[in-house]
Amino acid sequence: MESCFICDKHAGSLQVSGDCIYEDDSIYISHIDKKGQPTYLGHIMLDLKRHVPQIGDMTEDEAAAFGIAMKRTAKALQETLLAEHVYTLVSGNAVPHVHMHIIPRYAGTPEEYWGPMDVYGWPDAPFGGHAEIKEITEKLQCFMKENYHANV
Repeated sequence: MESCFICDKHAGSLQVSGDCIYEDDSIYISHIDKKGQPTYLGHIMLDLKRHVPQIGDMTEDEAAAFGIAMKRTAKALQETLLAEHVYTLVSGNAVPHVHMHIIPRYAGTPEEYWGPMDVYGWPDAPFGGHAEIKEITEKLQCFMKENYHANV
């Protein structure tokens, strides 16, 4: 198998700024990494840990874990970051490893910036670096622990 960014991230063989929010045998949830560049705060990546190129290739157990993790992550964004809407996006074009983008839309986002990647174009969007990402991931970790008894 050729090198896979997501597999390398899980193996710890590359440094990313997106801190882990939750991890178990099947799932890894973290804030997106933009290679040290400011990023839209709350943009979460939900990865399947096993290298699986497409959603249809997941086992039933992996699919169940993925779906539950998606729901819990969206709820965490709604409750901790007060997201008024949560987008989910899977394309698989850039990295052939099952993963999902989970992106909050914050109150006050103008309608022309509604859309999972359109929020990045909003001039007043909340962007931040490692310190802000760390603060958000700590809030999300606490929510997961308190509501789902998740160990991080």
